[in-house]
Amino acid sequence: MRARIYRPARTAMSSGMAKTHDWVLEHVAESAREVDPLMGWTSSSDTQAQVRLRFETKDAALNYAREHGIDAVVQEPQRRKPNIRPGGYGENFATQRRGAWTH
Repeated sequence: MRARIYRPARTAMSSGMAKTHDWVLEHVAESAREVDPLMGWTSSSDTQAQVRLRFETKDAALNYAREHGIDAVVQEPQRRKPNIRPGGYGENFATQRRGAWTH
């Protein structure tokens, strides 16, 4: 059984960081998906590919994989630098602004 351990990235639809703090252990599919000829649904006989376990730390995920004999590969997250402006959003409405605010 193979699996990968990673930290999910934020969704493209929001700038929030929800659901990105936990580590996820996700099993790699052993067999390819097939299309059902009658309904057109995709399915697989591999039920482990549906399992996603969440852990608070990378070490907890690695310990779980080691205890259950799972060959896990860790993918380290790419750190993004914070985009912090000196004044922030409130600077747009500051009363001590020197110039006129225009678009």
